[in-house]
Amino acid sequence: MSLNLNDLYGQVIRDHKKFPRNKGLIDGYKTLRFKNPSCGDDITVQAQLEDGVIKDIRHEGSGCAICCSSASVMSEVLKGKTLEEAKEIILDFYELIKGNMPKDEERLDEAIVYVNIHNYPPRAKCATLSWRALDALLHGEEGEQDEE
Repeated sequence: MSLNLNDLYGQVIRDHKKFPRNKGLIDGYKTLRFKNPSCGDDITVQAQLEDGVIKDIRHEGSGCAICCSSASVMSEVLKGKTLEEAKEIILDFYELIKGNMPKDEERLDEAIVYVNIHNYPPRAKCATLSWRALDALLHGEEGEQDEE
C-alpha cells in the first residue's frame, strides 16, 4: 500500500498538532499574540533575535489543527535563519497559501504540506496566523492584535 501526497501531508499536519515543536513561552523574548475572532484561533509567537539571526522561535496557543500545526512547522522552518532569509520564506509561504508555487519550494521544507489550503479559503487565515504574527514581530511589532 502506497501513500499519496495528500496522505503524507495529512500525517505531517497531524504529527505537528499532536507533538508540537518549540511550544511554550519564555520570559524575555519579543512576543506578539494574534487572535482570529472569526474562527477562535489564538496564537502567541515569540522570537529571540541575535546578530540578525532568529536564534529561537516559541509559540503557544489554541485553535484548529491547521493553525496549531502551522505554528509548529513555522517554528522549525524559520529557526536559525537570518532575518532576510526568514522574511523571504514567509513571503514564499504566503504565495503557497494563495495557490502559487513559490520561487524556492525547497526552502519551505515541511511548510509545503499546506500547498492545497488555497482550495479551502477559510483555512488560509488558520494556516498563516502564526506566520503573520512572526512576520509582524520581525518588523518590530509586539503586544496583542485581533486579525480579521
